[in-house]
Amino acid sequence: MDSEIPAPERLALYRTMVRIRAFENAAEAASQGGVSAYGQEAAGAAKVRGPLHLSTGQEAVPAGVCAHLSPADYLTSTHRGHGHTLAKGADLGRMMGELFGKATGFNGGKGGSMHIADFSVGMLGANGVVAAGLPIAVGAAHAQKLLKKDAITVCFFGDGAINRGPFLESLNWARVYQLPVLFVCEDNRWSATTASGPMTAGEGASARAEALDIAATQVDGNEVFAVHAAARRLVAEVRAGHGPRLLHALTYRVKGHVSVDPAAYRDPAELAAALETDPIARARARMVAGGIDAAALAQIENQAHAEVEAALAAADAAPWPEASAAFTDVQTTGAGQWT
Repeated sequence: MDSEIPAPERLALYRTMVRIRAFENAAEAASQGGVSAYGQEAAGAAKVRGPLHLSTGQEAVPAGVCAHLSPADYLTSTHRGHGHTLAKGADLGRMMGELFGKATGFNGGKGGSMHIADFSVGMLGANGVVAAGLPIAVGAAHAQKLLKKDAITVCFFGDGAINRGPFLESLNWARVYQLPVLFVCEDNRWSATTASGPMTAGEGASARAEALDIAATQVDGNEVFAVHAAARRLVAEVRAGHGPRLLHALTYRVKGHVSVDPAAYRDPAELAAALETDPIARARARMVAGGIDAAALAQIENQAHAEVEAALAAADAAPWPEASAAFTDVQTTGAGQWT
């Protein structure tokens, strides 16, 4: 399977994953205070404003999927959306600025981690409500179809979302109207602080999609080349007008629900086993075995770390939003008749 992907594309996939990991590690440290993962002092105080939900360990899914997308394609995300945003092509520095609550952020510091959006690359937004990205994605895909646009929508969501109403409603609407949308379930086994398995009847996302006549493909979500191959086929089918598809990527959330959650409710043996399937380590080993120079991979890692350190410094030095910004980006209620 690896040999079917040209070496430059394999290196690009690796670059996306290590950039996501470097960003998540640095953001985690900045949310806790102390010293960053790469040695930079964080002045002892938390720099990141608001809750921070990490996607550490899930990097292969956005990397493998978004490799097949263009800026014209839309994407909706979750509260755990940093990786999706970076893989879609959003600026890493502006995202760090948003996490710091600074004026240089995508949303001027107002949205924080859970509301990252960059319309310039088709990233329609992260979302703090579980399953809320599903109907947004379906609406975007329906608009694409009505406007006869040569583009698709990709919708990332977690395994916890399949037990909420918007999952059924969205997949049903997408199938009835044959919409150009790829649903991607990042099955990381946990719904906040509760294991998803005991709370989910039946065989999960794939089975539920197939019950609605939506073709589903299950893949090892910690194997980036497998995700890449599966996503390539599904994206091509959606682009060809064959209607919605679902990719069920089995992965694992190695961090707690938020960056300050030690996840003491989790069996340590389960975590240890999951760490043995780390997607970046697996990709590195396979690429070296396939003839790619380890020094080239190390250079990519060093570049990612340097980029993130520069983003941290820039975000720290960036200005806070002006107080008047609080009154912008707000829906108008008219000429004062509601006051």
